[in-house]
Parts: sequence; C-alpha cells; structure tokens
Amino acid sequence: MRKALDPQERRHRTRSRAWFLQVHYRWETEGGRLTLQQALAETLEQRLVASGRIAYLERLVRAFGDNRGSVEEVIGSCLDNWRLDRLSVMDRGILRLGATEILFLPDLPGRVAIQESVRLAERYGGSESPRFVNGVLDAVYRSAQAL
Repeated sequence: MRKALDPQERRHRTRSRAWFLQVHYRWETEGGRLTLQQALAETLEQRLVASGRIAYLERLVRAFGDNRGSVEEVIGSCLDNWRLDRLSVMDRGILRLGATEILFLPDLPGRVAIQESVRLAERYGGSESPRFVNGVLDAVYRSAQAL
C-alpha cells in the first residue's frame, strides 16, 4: 500500500515537474552541448529552486537519464502517425516526464502522473497539447500495466 503524501510534499512534486521541464528545455535546446545532469546543475546554479523541490527534481532527471531509451521506445510505440522528434519541445518534455514517472517511479500512481502531465500541457503546451498528452500517456500506462 502506498503512503499518502502530505499536501506540502504534493506541491513540491508538482513544482519539481515544472522545473524538470525547464531542465529538459535547456538540455534539448543546447544541441548536445550539455548532458541532462549538466543542464540540471546549470539550472540549480542560475535559478532559485526551493530546497524541498530539489530531491524530486533530481530523481526525475536521474530516472529519465538512466532510462531514456526505454522511455522513448514506449512513447514511440504509443504515438499514432507521429514521431517523437516531430513534436514540440514542450510536448516532448511533458511526455518524457509522464512516461518516466509511469514506467520507472513505482511509488507514484500512473493516473497521478497522467493528471500532472495534462496540467503541465494545459499550462505550457499548445491548445491541443492536453488532449494529446492524455491520450499518449494513457496508452503508455496501459502498455505498462500489460507487462
């Protein structure tokens, strides 16, 4: 049985996800100059991230970095008539984040990962992003359940 998080820890995790998108954006737009860990280090050096958010942010970056190939493979198998590299940087980052949480963070319910990703898509994506993210991550979740 999973232990429920207190409201403050939930807020920290929600905000850590937004910080992950900033790290991801920095990493992607640097064109291979930075590793994910370097993008994280630069972000933490240049931006004021609340200390309660750093541990989960580091966990997200590490989980994605360690499992990037698997995450992208599963996302790719769930994209109908799309390729990951053709998506916007924000949609790609949100999908990578959500899939990482679904596939590699077993203490987080998959439905929570989807819901949080849809909220990020509403805030940072285009008008079609929330529905698109929801559909793709639901397929990721169903494929993870089938394993």
